[in-house]
Amino acid sequence: MSLRWRNIFTVFRKELTDTLRDRRSLISMFVVPTVVMPVLMLGIGVVSVKVVSKAHDEAPSVMVVGAKDSPAVRAALEGNERLRLVPFAPDYKARIAAKTLRAAVEIPDDFDAALAAGRPAEVTICLFRGEFRSEDFAAGELERFFSGYRNRLVRERLAARGLEETFLRPFEVKRENVAPPAKVGGNLYGGLVPYLLILLCFTGAMYPAIDLTAGEKERGTMETILCSPVGRTELVLGKFLMVLTASLATVACSLGSMLATAQAGSALLTGKALGAAGGLPAVSWPGVLGVCALVLPLAVLFAAGLLTVSLFARSHKEAQSYASPLIFIVILPAVGAVLPGVELTAKLAFVPILNVALVSKEMVAGQFPAGMIALIFGSTCLYAAAALALAVRMFNRESVLFRM
Repeated sequence: MSLRWRNIFTVFRKELTDTLRDRRSLISMFVVPTVVMPVLMLGIGVVSVKVVSKAHDEAPSVMVVGAKDSPAVRAALEGNERLRLVPFAPDYKARIAAKTLRAAVEIPDDFDAALAAGRPAEVTICLFRGEFRSEDFAAGELERFFSGYRNRLVRERLAARGLEETFLRPFEVKRENVAPPAKVGGNLYGGLVPYLLILLCFTGAMYPAIDLTAGEKERGTMETILCSPVGRTELVLGKFLMVLTASLATVACSLGSMLATAQAGSALLTGKALGAAGGLPAVSWPGVLGVCALVLPLAVLFAAGLLTVSLFARSHKEAQSYASPLIFIVILPAVGAVLPGVELTAKLAFVPILNVALVSKEMVAGQFPAGMIALIFGSTCLYAAAALALAVRMFNRESVLFRM
């Protein structure tokens, strides 16, 4: 029997109308990607920057242990505006562990005598490195201080012997990054953008797929729909188009909100617009659009797969218990694409989700391997077609539709 596209679109319009009337669907499709996620991302970014800036700006409390014959070193430390010296206490290590003291520096009592005699001396910096906190800034400031103090002693000794500083450093080694700005930005965003798009593509399809299958069973309207003069295949294709539309709408809203969030975040945190000098690294926007094109067959795969899985459930809650674990199956390949050493190969081009995530990194960075893109697009379309065929087959099985 040939398909009647008019019936398919009638089912699609009916499901679309019902979905737009459902508050939960509207929240999952539009509110979460356009409002909640950008607010969270921007809020976390602003708070993180403020916390780091505060840790940089405030002078951390440090304690000097020993240094009885080194008044010059102690005086130099006291004169350092980036450090705040506190009186000595024998329980300084316990204070550091209790986080009431940022760091302590242990200076041997014969420090100056050892330096004068030309013997090596050792300075120990004590800190509590259990998490990223201002202890790291305190230790870094102490390391910079003693590095400068050491360099000054070296210069004085060289000058006393009539030698230049180049005697110890005859040449310098520097790095020059020849990567274009898009490549730098691609390395930064190449894992994040595909990961978010893939995850939101899946979650955007999950709730509508559950509602249009298990939800119909729970409400007792599945039998009524099946009695309509619409074929089973036309019915499942109409529902599939609705789930696909919800998934793509979520991705589109998310992409727009991420761009607006990045623009606002760059202006707020750096004082410059996105792409301006000193702002966020550049990305290849044609590459981002290419990623969206690759997400299309992936959305078909997700929509058809979720429809099939949800159809086996008898209730909304049961369908959620079936579909929710699938999020981990989606997340793991997307995360695997950002692991060091994982590169796009001909074999990995056939691994669903992972192939899209890997080639997306290249495309966001401005690299377009045409052969791999065609291979991945074709294989993903093949998987999507197989998933859609399976969904149609399951809708034609009475044992699945009326599973009690």
